[in-house]
Amino acid sequence: MSKTHSLVKTPYLQFNRAQWAALRNTVPMTLTEDEIAQLKGINEDLSLDEVAKIYLPLSRLLNFYISSSVRRQTVLEQFLGTNEQKVPYIISIAGSVAVGKSTTARVLQALLSRWPGHRKVELITTDGFLHPNAVLKERGLMKKKGFPESYDIHRLVDFVSALKSGAAQVIAPVYSHLIYDVVPDGDKLVQQPDILILEGLNVLQSGMDYPHDPHRVFVSDFVDFSIYVDASEQLLESWYINRFLKLRQGAFTNPDSYFHHYAQLPQDEAVKIATQLWKEINWLNLQENILPTRERASLIMTKSANHAVENVQLRK
Repeated sequence: MSKTHSLVKTPYLQFNRAQWAALRNTVPMTLTEDEIAQLKGINEDLSLDEVAKIYLPLSRLLNFYISSSVRRQTVLEQFLGTNEQKVPYIISIAGSVAVGKSTTARVLQALLSRWPGHRKVELITTDGFLHPNAVLKERGLMKKKGFPESYDIHRLVDFVSALKSGAAQVIAPVYSHLIYDVVPDGDKLVQQPDILILEGLNVLQSGMDYPHDPHRVFVSDFVDFSIYVDASEQLLESWYINRFLKLRQGAFTNPDSYFHHYAQLPQDEAVKIATQLWKEINWLNLQENILPTRERASLIMTKSANHAVENVQLRK
């Protein structure tokens, strides 16, 4: 009796590193090694080879999508007989704490801004839309920072909605990792970019993630292309702990740092605390609120050791 093998159906095209790298085609490298060194995070290895094999093909794909979007907008304006204000193409980047979202965002910003046409590319992190510490303390949410309930989701949705409506300028709050809080009066003015890169833990979340604060419109409703940066839980934990140890020797030594008290800890005690913070806060948030959004992404980048992307999944 023959066995019937069912094929696993997926909405994604699968690429290994070599297959994805081949899609770079003839896109030139526009970043130098020094510039790449400035773009990488404190705990990451980002090489010229990684940019060439992973980020140049991605920037080529995004350029195709963006050009198509611009043409579609022109067609709509011709049909309506209008000349609407500029509407940005929004790219969101999600993933766990310590996975390297910020580096991905900075590299894409640098590459996309150097394409012919010199598009204006803004980068905003959703950290700025966290409730201030005073509010989180009042609500008993300081240990839930990064969880859905810690965000002013209405303000975030209003921000992206205003940009998509063609508003001439929109205000984005700014977050400081030094003081571990939203910067009072530190707002950033965003004025009609061609492309907006929105990076954060929550950019792929929907209404099911906010049962405490029901709303009908979500950030993802305004996003044109979404990226999820993925890695195994073991790698994420080790990257988080290593980053904590590097910050302990660097930024935490600043007397103004919210975490200055960690700078004097012995190495073994620092590792113990970082492990506890990972398990009790960041791992829990990953399992409950971040990882479940992965399959909503347009593209999933999966990393191996040294933050090297080993495969790419692109939604069909």
